[in-house]
Amino acid sequence: MQSPSVPTSDASTIQTPDALPTPTSDASTIPAPDAFRAPEPDVSVILPCAGYATRFGAPYAKELHCLAPGVTVLDRSLEAAVELAKSGLTVRLVVVFRAHKLDTVGYLARYAETFQMVFVYQDESLDAGLDGAIRSALPLTRGPVALVLPDIVVDGVNSAGSLLAALRRTRAPGNSGWSVVAARERDPDTLRQMGALTLREPDAPPEGEGGDEVLTVGAAAEKPSDPAGFNGLWGMVAVAEEEAHRLPDVVRRGADSPLAGAAAVVVKEIVNYNTVAG
Repeated sequence: MQSPSVPTSDASTIQTPDALPTPTSDASTIPAPDAFRAPEPDVSVILPCAGYATRFGAPYAKELHCLAPGVTVLDRSLEAAVELAKSGLTVRLVVVFRAHKLDTVGYLARYAETFQMVFVYQDESLDAGLDGAIRSALPLTRGPVALVLPDIVVDGVNSAGSLLAALRRTRAPGNSGWSVVAARERDPDTLRQMGALTLREPDAPPEGEGGDEVLTVGAAAEKPSDPAGFNGLWGMVAVAEEEAHRLPDVVRRGADSPLAGAAAVVVKEIVNYNTVAG
């Protein structure tokens, strides 16, 4: 009986690691580091969505309240920001949220092709309120900054273009770097719940770009306990990049507001959706 043959190996036929094919790379096919970077935005929009909306009285976030088929309060709030993108600007939307607002985060997917979106949890060590939300967002902003609140809707003929007009006003000669989208308001209860303004009324109100009425803010206060002397309120704020660090002072009660002297692009109406009724 023959013994079974044992396979023999020729060392010269075994591929050692050094003999394995070496991947070749063509430097011209490797994307440069800049290819992985998002383009620098022309403007940043802070959208604070971290609140608990205790006064709203619904089992869902107030910004997701339906106003018409397929249209929520949030969609209406973002109309002026969408107009910025339509004008050709690259818009970075910085969304501040907490874990209970994941439904809102998911809803914003419909804007993925409109904005360069960045999401950040609210840093509780900064402040639990709107002030802290803005502070959480500011490090992620670039360029001029706009503050858009998800439960505030501006309305009127020129409302969609009002934020673009306000941003342009921040660069106007003699401007302080601040501008607001505002509406006239005399009701004291409404003024106590909002960012109240004293709008200087000239004898002949000047016209801004696109027919927008542009006034000047004489004084401003966040939710004043005594609204005497105020005749308007703001719905959105725009600020030059070099002044953006002061944006939290706009919403801090008792703070020295940087809005004094700001340009005010006036719209017909500003609606605050604090309740389901609006």
